[in-house]
Amino acid sequence: MSEQLKFVVEQLNKEPFKKNLNLITFDSLESMQLLQTLNDVLAEIDPKQAIDIREELPDQTIKRTCALLGMLKYKPPSNFSDVSSFRQGLVTGSKPVVHHILHWLLQRVPELKKRAYLARFLVKLEIPAEFLQDDVINDTYHQYEELVEGFKLYHKECEKLRTSGFSTAEIRRDISAMEEEKDQLIKRVDRLKKRVESVPNHQRMLEQASQLRVEKEREDSLTHQKQEQKNQLFQAEQRLQRLQQQLKDLRQAAADANPESLMKRLEEEIKINSYMVSEKLPKELEGMRRTVQYLHKIASEPAMGQADLQELEDKIKEVDSQINQLIEKRMMRNDPMDDKLTLYRQQASIIIRRKESKAEELQEAREELAAAERELKQRTNQAQTSDGEEVIRGDELKRLLVKLRSKGTVYKKKRQEIAELKAEFGVLQRTEEILKQRHETVQQKLQTVEAEKGIAGYSNTQEELERVSAIKSELDEKKGRTLDDMSEMVKKLNSMIVDKKAALAPIIKELRSLRQRCQELSQEYEEKKAQYESCTAGLESNRSKLEQEVKALREETSQDENRYHYINSMSEIIEMQIQRAAEEMKAYVSSDPQERKKAIREVYMKNIAEQELLGKKLREKQKMVRESHAANMEQMTMWCDLEQLMVCKKQCFIRAQSQASVGQVIQEEGKDRLVL
Repeated sequence: MSEQLKFVVEQLNKEPFKKNLNLITFDSLESMQLLQTLNDVLAEIDPKQAIDIREELPDQTIKRTCALLGMLKYKPPSNFSDVSSFRQGLVTGSKPVVHHILHWLLQRVPELKKRAYLARFLVKLEIPAEFLQDDVINDTYHQYEELVEGFKLYHKECEKLRTSGFSTAEIRRDISAMEEEKDQLIKRVDRLKKRVESVPNHQRMLEQASQLRVEKEREDSLTHQKQEQKNQLFQAEQRLQRLQQQLKDLRQAAADANPESLMKRLEEEIKINSYMVSEKLPKELEGMRRTVQYLHKIASEPAMGQADLQELEDKIKEVDSQINQLIEKRMMRNDPMDDKLTLYRQQASIIIRRKESKAEELQEAREELAAAERELKQRTNQAQTSDGEEVIRGDELKRLLVKLRSKGTVYKKKRQEIAELKAEFGVLQRTEEILKQRHETVQQKLQTVEAEKGIAGYSNTQEELERVSAIKSELDEKKGRTLDDMSEMVKKLNSMIVDKKAALAPIIKELRSLRQRCQELSQEYEEKKAQYESCTAGLESNRSKLEQEVKALREETSQDENRYHYINSMSEIIEMQIQRAAEEMKAYVSSDPQERKKAIREVYMKNIAEQELLGKKLREKQKMVRESHAANMEQMTMWCDLEQLMVCKKQCFIRAQSQASVGQVIQEEGKDRLVL
């Protein structure tokens, strides 16, 4: 997180923001200032965003910012799982949200500028399908789409021209420099011709030199042709080896095959294909159809509320209880015949599952094989169209891998050497800095000493004299060059000029046509741009009206949908009640006593009888309590009196014990003795 903040602060302090911030001041920014900084970065990407957010409503600011971030394909961080939480953090100016957006934007400003520029022309207007039924709107929209496609083509051509590497200014500078060099060389050649005229047989020597240059050029072209033929021969040999290997494999396959094995293989394939066609694929198709019907049913049903979900849960519980009851009944029957058949059913289900799994594996393998064959064919076509050669295979690929591994080891060694050299370079650089500092101190001391002695500037004068003498010696060496060196240099320069002219001739010719094409495209671009802007203005005005109408229609539709859902839910509730009443009537009318026992009426009657019996018992008990109430109350008073009597006795006993503790009575040999 700290590295992210450092990067953001560094980028904000550079051009064109110049915020002059540090980590502390940036971290202490308030939410409004942080949002304004984010808006400034967005304004650098899209100039339309250059707005003071204090003059704009917060909802409009967040809506505009989110729309631009969506257009720039920004993805919120993973810790914000919900879009609403991310939007809330953006509204409140949360630091984690804004810092992540700034880091993402400042990493790719040039790319986002280009994307924002293209979005102005390539983001299509969304017009509802019902409005496209109008002929005028439909024709206008088709023209708008054609203009967008035309803009795409023109932009691609413009980008190709920009990235082609040809700059007219550089070419003009190169041409002017070569013309100046040409004039200088012509003058030198004239001077040399005058000097060479005095040499005997100079014309013949010049002819021999030109013939020598022609033969050398011919030798170079022949060497190049020889190398190309070697490469072609090597490729042909590799292709021959591959074809021979394929032929060998086919012969082995043909030698191993006989009619019986082929028939057996074909029968197995027929069985597999018939199983796939007759059993597996129809089941999958039926399952997909059921899934589609179920999804259509879910899509057509109204939105469910909490009450609907609770009702469905109750139904699920009821069905689960019925299933459990049926299982218990089945277990209670415990038919031995069913136990014997269960084993065979399990074995059959296991075999069917294995068969289906193997069929699925076979289908997946076939799909993978088909995909691999398509990819192989595509790669082969790409290789043949790009290089005119086939893909490298077999032994050649192994040799290349071995060569690549050896180069990898060499690369690791070289990288280690580079690391050592970099470390040594750092040490030497530090040493150089130290020596420079020492040199500066020595120079300062030398200047002070020269000033004290009255010979200030002596060392500089000496250095200047040494530099002048070195320049003079270099000039003397240049003057001492021979005539042969000059003639060789002239020949080299002539050949370079000819090569440059030959290389630049097609480029200049192509540049003229491209320049004319660029002028035509720019003129057509301006015309298309004016048409696009006028069309956009008209569509914007129509869009605002259509949006208002669509809003009113959507509100009306939502009201109708709510009313429809309410009526549909009420009808389902009534149907369920009718169904329950019909089931109750059916069970009540049924002659089967087991079915009648399941009826709610029977259950309620049974509960009523049990409750009446319980009430009768309770009334009898109440009568008995009322009859024995007086005797019981008299007995309770007697027990209370007895309790008081026992408490009184207890107190008397405790008091007697306390009085007896004054002395101790000892009985010995029939005599009582009191000891105090």
